[in-house]
Amino acid sequence: MNVPVLVAPRRTPIGNAGHGFADLTTTDLAAPVLREVLSCLRELGIDAEVDDVVLGNCLGPGGDPARVAALQAGLGVHVPGVTVDRQCGSGLDAVMQAALRVRGGADELIVAGGVESASTAPWRFWPPVSAADPVRYTRAPFAPPGFPDPDMGVAADDLARVRGISRQRQDAYAARSHTLAAAADFSSEIVAIGEVHRDERIRSGMTEARLARLRPSFGVDGTATAGNCCGISDGAAALAVTTESLAAGMPALRILGSAVAGTDPAFPGLGPVPAIRKLLQRNGVDVADLGIIEITEAFASVVLAVSDELGLDESTICPEGGAIAMGHPWGASGAILLVRLASQMLREGGPALGLAACAIGGGQGIAMLVERVS
Repeated sequence: MNVPVLVAPRRTPIGNAGHGFADLTTTDLAAPVLREVLSCLRELGIDAEVDDVVLGNCLGPGGDPARVAALQAGLGVHVPGVTVDRQCGSGLDAVMQAALRVRGGADELIVAGGVESASTAPWRFWPPVSAADPVRYTRAPFAPPGFPDPDMGVAADDLARVRGISRQRQDAYAARSHTLAAAADFSSEIVAIGEVHRDERIRSGMTEARLARLRPSFGVDGTATAGNCCGISDGAAALAVTTESLAAGMPALRILGSAVAGTDPAFPGLGPVPAIRKLLQRNGVDVADLGIIEITEAFASVVLAVSDELGLDESTICPEGGAIAMGHPWGASGAILLVRLASQMLREGGPALGLAACAIGGGQGIAMLVERVS
C-alpha cells in the first residue's frame, strides 16, 4: 500500500456572498487555485502527470465543475475531473477519495479540494403543477419524508437547547474565533483572486459584549446569531494528494486515515462525533494525542457540542479562528480545514498530529487524521 500525503495546500480568500466574488463562478474560483497548486508542485520538483482532479461542490451549476475548472486552469485536455457532493463535507470527501486511490495504487498524483460560489449558484425549481406555478427550492432535501429534515440553523438551535449550551457560551466561543482570526496571517496559503487578497468576513473588535447585542437568527427563542455562526460564502481550496515516496523530502502531511458516519438527521451537528470516534479507534489514537483540531465552525453550538461529547481540549480547536470568523463556502470548507492544518502543522515546532472534521446536513460526519512528515 502507498502512503498518501498532502502537499502544496492553497486556497482563495473566503468571500462574503454577493461581495468580492459576486460575479465569479465555481470555475473562476477553482481554476486559479488548481493552477497555483500545479505550479507549486513543479517548483517542488514533482513533474508527474496529474491523474485526476477531484473537487467537492454543493450548489454549483452541474456539468462537472472539477473538469471544467481543470480545463480553464490549463492542466491539459488529458487531465480528467470529477465532482463529489457530501454537502458541507464535500471538500474533505474529495480529498478522502483521492487519498484512497493513491493508497490503493490506482493513481500517483491527484489534485483534490472543493469550491463553492453561493453568489452565482443557479436558482432551481420543482416541476410545476401548472406552467404558471413553479416552486423554487433553496436546498435539496437532506432526508426523505418521515425523517426530520431541519434547516441547519434551526437544528443548531435545537442542539444547543437539548445539550444545554447557553447563548453566553456560544458568544464566548465566537469571540475567540473572531479574535484569533483577526490576529492571524493567512497570506502564505492564499491565492489572490482579482483585487481580493484577504478573507472578507474577518473583522476585529468582535467582543462578547458586542456579540451579545445581536438578535437570534432562526427564531425569537434561538441562540444562534449572525455573530456566533458562519456567513454564506464563496471560495475554493485544493491540495495535491500523492505518494510519500514521490514527495520525499518535501513539507507534507501524511494521511493516516479517514472516516464517515451517520447520525440522527434531527441533530446533524453531532455528525462528527461517531466519525471521529471511528477514525481514532482505527488508528489507536486518543483525543489527548491531537495537537490541533480543525472543525467547520458552522455554528458555535455545533463545535461546543462535539467538543463536550468527545472531551476535546478546546484550546486545540481552530487555534487561528474558523468559519465563524472567516466564512463557510460549503463545498470548499472541508478542504479549507486541511489547508489550515497544513499551514499550522508545517511551521517550525508545529503540532505533530492533527484532525479535520465536518458536520453535514441530514445527519452525517466526516473526519480525517493527518500527521506531519518529519
